[in-house]
Amino acid sequence: MSTLEIKDLHVHVETKEGIKPILKGATLTVHSGETHAIMGPNGSGKSTLAYTLAGHPKYVVDSGEALLDGKDILKMTPDERAKAGLFLAMQYPVEVPGVSMTNFLRTAKTEIDGEAPGIRQWAKDLSVAMKRLKMDPKFASRSVNEGFSGGEKKRAEVLQLELLKPKFAILDETDSGLDVDALRIVSEGVNRAKEANQFGILMVTHYTRILKYIKPDIVHVFADGHFVKTGGPELADELEENGYDQYLPEGADSESALA
Repeated sequence: MSTLEIKDLHVHVETKEGIKPILKGATLTVHSGETHAIMGPNGSGKSTLAYTLAGHPKYVVDSGEALLDGKDILKMTPDERAKAGLFLAMQYPVEVPGVSMTNFLRTAKTEIDGEAPGIRQWAKDLSVAMKRLKMDPKFASRSVNEGFSGGEKKRAEVLQLELLKPKFAILDETDSGLDVDALRIVSEGVNRAKEANQFGILMVTHYTRILKYIKPDIVHVFADGHFVKTGGPELADELEENGYDQYLPEGADSESALA
């Protein structure tokens, strides 16, 4: 079993107006096989948490730790974090012109495992995973995400998740921009990968619709840069009904939080 521990994490970004604190003491522990949903208004720091864990250089860590099986990933480069077992499915996956999906995936798999997968088995695994995600086989030879629709990009993220088999998967608004059919297919892919590999999931979302497909064990409310409440799946229903106003700093409301 693996454990991801986030301890009193403080993070800022540099803006034209100066330093802006975003994470203000975020603390969370996730174990293998657990699914944690992180919900909250825009601007609360949910995506900052995701990208800080992945190693985005825009986010500057002031203090705190993020331990994956006891090792502080904040001291690692982004590729070292991936090799340690961390995976980020981005809200807006980037295009990589000139690099085919096949080469990208096999190179990533080789780097993470420390050896290249056998070509025949790899081709079979890739084909099966793409078929399950209802992806056209032609996508394997296309450049990474280039010309892909929003739904196709999200399926490509889940394809990576299935093949790379991380210890922990951070899903940053994976439901964003998906229609009902695409949401179901993507969610089924996440559930299938988790069942096969028993990794832990941190799922950032605003809405409960994805939680109907990917069932959380624990739901957290994230506001003003830290976790303000934790509960079971019923907490998501409460948020859907009542919103986030009660969890925002005094004098703020959901309208200003969404600005």
